[in-house]
Parts: sequence; C-alpha cells; structure tokens
Amino acid sequence: MKQSTPGEGRGPAGGAFERPSVRSGIILRRLWQYLARSRWMLALAVFLSIIGNLLALLGPKLSGYAIDAMKGGAGHVDFGAVLHNAALMMICYACSAALSYALAVLMVQLSRNVVYRLRRDICERLMKLPVAFFDTHAIGDVLSVLSYDVDTVNASLSNDLVQMLASVITVGGSFIMMLSISPRLMLVFAVTIPCSVLFTRFRSRRVRPLYRQRSEKLGELNGYAEEMTDGLQTIKAYGRERVFKQRFDERNTAACEANYRADSFACMTGPMVNFVNNLSLAMISMFGAMMYMAGGITLGSVSSFVLYSRKFSGPINEFANIISELQSALAAAERVFMLLDEPGEEPDAPHAACLAGVRGEVEMRDVCFAYPGGGESVLHGFSLHARPGQVVAIVGPTGAGKTTIINLLMRFYVADAGAIFVDGREIRTLTRASLRRAYAMVLQDTWLFSGTVFENLAYGRENVTRDQVEAAARAAHIDGFIRSLPQGYDTVLRDGGASISKGQKQLLTIARAMLLDAPMLILDEATSNVDTQTERAIQGAMLSLMKGRTCFVIAHRLSTIRHADCIAVLRDGRVAECGTHEQLLAKGGYYSELYRAQFDDADSGA
Repeated sequence: MKQSTPGEGRGPAGGAFERPSVRSGIILRRLWQYLARSRWMLALAVFLSIIGNLLALLGPKLSGYAIDAMKGGAGHVDFGAVLHNAALMMICYACSAALSYALAVLMVQLSRNVVYRLRRDICERLMKLPVAFFDTHAIGDVLSVLSYDVDTVNASLSNDLVQMLASVITVGGSFIMMLSISPRLMLVFAVTIPCSVLFTRFRSRRVRPLYRQRSEKLGELNGYAEEMTDGLQTIKAYGRERVFKQRFDERNTAACEANYRADSFACMTGPMVNFVNNLSLAMISMFGAMMYMAGGITLGSVSSFVLYSRKFSGPINEFANIISELQSALAAAERVFMLLDEPGEEPDAPHAACLAGVRGEVEMRDVCFAYPGGGESVLHGFSLHARPGQVVAIVGPTGAGKTTIINLLMRFYVADAGAIFVDGREIRTLTRASLRRAYAMVLQDTWLFSGTVFENLAYGRENVTRDQVEAAARAAHIDGFIRSLPQGYDTVLRDGGASISKGQKQLLTIARAMLLDAPMLILDEATSNVDTQTERAIQGAMLSLMKGRTCFVIAHRLSTIRHADCIAVLRDGRVAECGTHEQLLAKGGYYSELYRAQFDDADSGA
C-alpha cells in the first residue's frame, strides 16, 4: 500500500472531505430518514411535548383568574377561588414537569438509535471503500467524522429537537392565549417579532460555514495527531520533537481559532434577540398599564398577558440559540453524509463468476497503471506469467512498482490498460470476494487487532480448532513465545500488539497465513522484521507454506528467493530480466549487480 510519513503533505484529496456546501433542506431530509425508522417513538415524543406544553400554558391563565379573585381589600378576596386556581396551577406544572422528564428520556433513546445507525452505516461504508480512499485521506479525519461529528448530531437530536418542538407549541399556544386576552396588545409584536426573525435568519446563514470550517480544522488536527503519534519513535530518533510540536501548535491554533470564530459569531445572536424581547416586555407593561387605568382590561388579564409574553418571547430567544447549534449539527451531518456518499469499490460485473477450484495460474498481460492523481505511470506494459504451484519472486529498486503489482492482483486497484488473468479468466469477470479469498497474504506492515492471540491467529478461517492454531504456531516457530505469555493463547493483545516486538508480530501473521489454506500466496517482505537466524529457522515452515501454492514473493533480501522458480526483475515499470537465480547470475545483468552488491555489503559489514 502507499504509505505516508508523519508530517508528509497529502494530495488535494487528502485531509478533509472537500465538496460544495449542501443545502440544509437536503441534510434535514436525510436525517429524517434515520428518525423515521423510529416513527412510533417520534410520534410519542410529539404527543408528550404537546400535552406537557399545553399544561404549562394553562398556568398564566389560572394565575390571572387568581389575581382577579382578589378584588378590593382583604374582605373582598374570594379565597376559595384563589386556592382553587393556585392548586390547579400546581397540578398543571407538576404534570408538565413529569411529561418533560419522560420526553427527555425518550429523546435520548431516540437519538441513541439514530447515532447507532449512523455509526453502523459509516462502518459499512468504510468496509466498502476502495484502498485508494485510505491512501488519500487522513485516518484522523475519518475518525473525527465517526466520533466528533456524529456526537454533534447526537447532541442536537437529543436536545435541540425537543426544544424546537416545545418552542413551536409554546409560541403558538401563547399567541392564541394573548389574542384571546387582548388583540390590541398584540400589536407590540408586529414590530419586535420581525426584527428577531430577520436578525436570526441573517446570522444563521453566516454561521454555518464557520461551523463547517471548525469541523474541517478539527479533522486536520486529529489527522496530524494520528500521524505524529504513529511515528513518534522515528520523531524521537531524529530529534525532531520541537519541529513537530511547532507544526502541531500551528494546526491546534487553526482549530481553536476556527472554533472561536464560530462560537463567538453564534453567541451574539442570543443577547440581541433577548434585548428585542425585553423591549417588547417593557412596551407591553406600559401599554397594559394604560389600558388597565382606562378600564379596558382587568389586572389579572394584564398579569396573564405579561406571563404569556414571556412564554412567547422566551422560546424565540432560545430558538435563536438553537439555530446556532443546529447550524453546527448541520455542518457535522454534512461531513457525515459526505463520508457515506464516498463512492465504494467499482461493483462486480453483472454476471461476475465466483472463483472456485483454483489451480493458481496467473498472468499479467501488458499492464499499465498510474495511481489516481499520482502523475507518472508506475507500470508500463508489464507482463508476467506464473504457472500453478510456481514460486515467482519480484525484485527491483525501491519505487519500481513491486507492491503495486500486489495491489493489482488483489484488485485493490484496477489496471488502466492490459489485463490480469487467473486460471485463464480475466479478474474483472470474477467477484472480488472470491478472488481475494483465493490468496493468503503476509505483508511487511503487520496488523493485529485487540483480541486474544488465538483470535488473531484464527482470524482468516472459520470453525478452526485449538489444535490447528497451535500446529500453525509451532510451524512458524512462535508457539514457545506464545506459551510464555501470561495467559498463553488466551493473552489479550492491545493496541495492535504494541507490547510485543515487530518480529514476533510478523511471526504471528505468518502463522495466520499458514492456517488459511488458500491456493495462492502473497509474501510482501514477509520476513523483513525477523532476524537472520530466525529467518533461517522458519525457512522450512515457509517452504511448507508455499508448497503446492502459486506464490508471489517480494523481498529485498535476495538470499530468501534463491530457490524461486522464477525471479522477475522489475525496472522502470517493466520486467527487465526473468529467470532462475542461477540463470540471472549467469547473465551478469542488473540482478547480478543487485545480488553481488548486497553480499559485498554483507561481507564488508562482517
């Protein structure tokens, strides 16, 4: 695979998901598709919100009735009516609080379901994405989408959605109540409401790009941090801590500034809308007092109208803050859907056949290939023929395209020209899954997951027994080491096997390949992390692993491929020489130069 080093720049596609902004309506419709899967929970949430807010709306009306029951002095107070209305207020508010609590619990569960489905869909999409995607995108940015952006959507669904629904009901109910009390006092809102709406709309349009930039900068920071921690040993070895700390500080500063710009711009909306609402309250109090003195309205009605005006304007103020948070959620959801919309691997041909009964004849015919966006071609008219059971070694200078050949054989990438055949069938006419199952791979970059040693060894084969796993470990000369671990084969490996050496990890991957009885084998620098003595010790096991299988071996240690049936010397994207070890030495060509240079270096080092 193509690799990048810590701090190395990426191409145009690397880093954040760059794409034109998507309209809010489209994003909301896609989010609704996830919400609609729990439509009964959503319907119950709407019902609880309506009932709870209507009960809360009865409070100011009952308060007005209680005030109107107190006429004149103490002797004219209707205590029965006051106590009756006060008791009803307490009941209404208590029931409203209970329903609000039930609604909050329900919305948390609903948002949990949505987030679970989002993360599940992202994981499924990642499994379908081509290798080219991971070669051109920072892993940290992908993880940022999977964690931070999904969590942002979760917070908006569990909090903002409830508040928006409650705000709509409260504003609508308060409007009706105020209209029933005094239509003339409603004229105050004819001035203040348009001011609040226009200002909120103006600010929300400008804050979403800032939230989008915040997510992108955070993704870049996470991507760089992932690269930096992955290469920390190399950074320390070269004494480059100060340089990488400076580069991290630059990205950290950019992320913090993007966050500050977004939040500082958004937080101005609430205070401004609150000022307009307080202005409307002052005007209502003044005009209400004038109407009361003129005898056009009762004191209780003025009190109720003021309380309803607070309920009416309060949600509008909250709605302004919710809009800002919603823009953050929309920006996060936009990145989530961009990842979900990334094109997967090219689908199999409509009538693609499953590769079965594999003999192991592989032919690459006039293959040309260049990595997307990579510029010059890596392979130019490359041809190679491997017969069933033959061991084919591929050697050549760094960057000659050796690993590219493996990528093409496995259909991680598709050749730009030419064709590749397995058992006489062009691989594009076969299903990817069956083609890849026909190969066992041991790569230079070892991969172990968090799990027991047994689970890692048995990873590629179903229904494997303990005896089979132990036999493969003994063949790979790793059984003794495994048994020395605290729990033996049940020892849990964490962080990709960080607690064991690279050589031990590579022996585990060799044992895993031995356990997978595939008809073809790919060894890409399979013993690069193993010392020479251990390499000699497991050569017998490697020969046993390769016996009867078509093998493609990439190795820089030419001593490991002397017994190959065919050695292809790759140079400038073509096969420069091809033959057995003895034949190529006899030619005195480029392979001979490589071989003698390697052993001359070894002799001089000794």
